[in-house]
Amino acid sequence: MTVFLISLCACADGNGQNETPTPPPTSSAQNEIPSASPDDSFAPTPQPSDSADPSAPVTPSGEVIVTFDYTKISGSASNQWAIWIEDMDGNYINTIFATKWTATGGHKTRPDSIAMWVEKSGIASMPDYYVDAISGATPKAGSQSYTWNLKDINGDTVSPGEYKVFVEGTLRWKNYVLYSGVITLDGNAVTVEADAEYVYEASDRQAALTSESPENTMIGTVTVRFVPAADR
Repeated sequence: MTVFLISLCACADGNGQNETPTPPPTSSAQNEIPSASPDDSFAPTPQPSDSADPSAPVTPSGEVIVTFDYTKISGSASNQWAIWIEDMDGNYINTIFATKWTATGGHKTRPDSIAMWVEKSGIASMPDYYVDAISGATPKAGSQSYTWNLKDINGDTVSPGEYKVFVEGTLRWKNYVLYSGVITLDGNAVTVEADAEYVYEASDRQAALTSESPENTMIGTVTVRFVPAADR
């Protein structure tokens, strides 16, 4: 449909007579109002959508490095340790390292050897391939470094958040040290120093150690670092 718009005005001529001027010819092309098709609604132009939820947690990437100095203790029923991860509710996540003697069966003949880790890990019922993956021979004395790849026991990357890192060392029979520290996996590099708790207990073969016993030097200060992938 074509619509012509005509402006009407009453103008006075020189004689004071009102005269209606003749409008100039108009082009139908200039005044034509396009009709909207049934599909042309006034909906906004679609915008590209971002399906990612900005509030969703980001999977952490990087590694956790545990370091300490090891001093070899002479005699038997010593020089055994394990390093493992738990969530903040105390659920077992994975083992970073355990001395091979205990992991491969020594815990059966000497139940006092890194007993807390043995119970937490359930190592007695673990398949051989898992035991082989997390265990190793007792190393030579000196600086030790162990790395966690942020995987749980099933091989899945853990969620961001706080995790507990434990280092348990059998000093002599029932006497042991337990280091513990909390590390935060949120994309930011962080270093923490673990707290040490010494437990001295006598047994049939060994009197209780004391704070002056040389066995206390077996595992020195434990440092835990989270290194994001971007910082490596």
